[in-house]
Amino acid sequence: MNTKVKGYFLGAIAAATYGTNPLFALPLYKDGMDPDSVLFFRYLFAIPILGMMIKGRGRSFKIEHKAAVPLIVMGLLVAFSSLALFQSYNYMEVGIASTLLFVYPIMVALIMALVFKEKLTLQTVFCILLALSGIGLLYKSGDGTTLSLTGVLLVMASALSYAIYIIGVNQSTLKNVATLPLTFYILLFGVSLFFVRVGFGKDLYIVAKWYLWGNLIALAVFPTAISFLCTTSAVQYIGSTPTAILGALEPVTAVFFGVAVFGETLTPRIGCGILLIILAVTIIIAGSNITSHLIRFRKLFPRLPLKRKGKMNG
Repeated sequence: MNTKVKGYFLGAIAAATYGTNPLFALPLYKDGMDPDSVLFFRYLFAIPILGMMIKGRGRSFKIEHKAAVPLIVMGLLVAFSSLALFQSYNYMEVGIASTLLFVYPIMVALIMALVFKEKLTLQTVFCILLALSGIGLLYKSGDGTTLSLTGVLLVMASALSYAIYIIGVNQSTLKNVATLPLTFYILLFGVSLFFVRVGFGKDLYIVAKWYLWGNLIALAVFPTAISFLCTTSAVQYIGSTPTAILGALEPVTAVFFGVAVFGETLTPRIGCGILLIILAVTIIIAGSNITSHLIRFRKLFPRLPLKRKGKMNG
């Protein structure tokens, strides 16, 4: 296997592993575990994994004192993004919500233009219109019901908060912090939000079946450690732009599991909407200067899908 093929393969694995979330999360939800408890354990288990990766690469845990407050803010911002997306899955299908979340690179480009005065190119405007057209085609789910406005607003809030996080860590004192230590502290401070939401441990759901602990560990290992290692390796082999473009496999994988596992319907209209959004984001990534931002602070800890209320007992 030559270097380029290996790079593309690793990039595809990095993106596709995000789609393993429902496979491990579904048994936990069936057992009655609530989203806050799942996210608490996921972050908690991921922290030592990142710690071992830091030690294994010979990096330091030390950070400057002035970076502490920005780290706390960014950690809470990422945690809020997780919660917002969790709630959105109560109102729409997993595949559609995951595709809508994928517009965050466009939000990054738009914020950079409006706030930091980067030139807003015709290409960016075209991609925004393309993405809006795709979203318009998703206005109805596979079963014919109109998308919930609440669900759309929640997933957009999740995408926006993540876009702000990406920009924030690149425009603050955190831009000089190495990716591994940065992610370690983001999770460390982010888990505090879930700890508060589970009543400081009082309302934390503890799984009774021993094998379900394997699901919790898998959620921390596959979409986190494995995806992170594959992403960084792919960047070394093929560069940041092709690796970022391969991120389009994230919503594709989510749609696949939505159809295959959750029984969601993929109509030609929904398929076209998904393709338009993926195309718009791919063009943005390939033709702008935000690629390095997206790669360095990629979603290492994607959010877990919830079964929609109408299907919770299905």
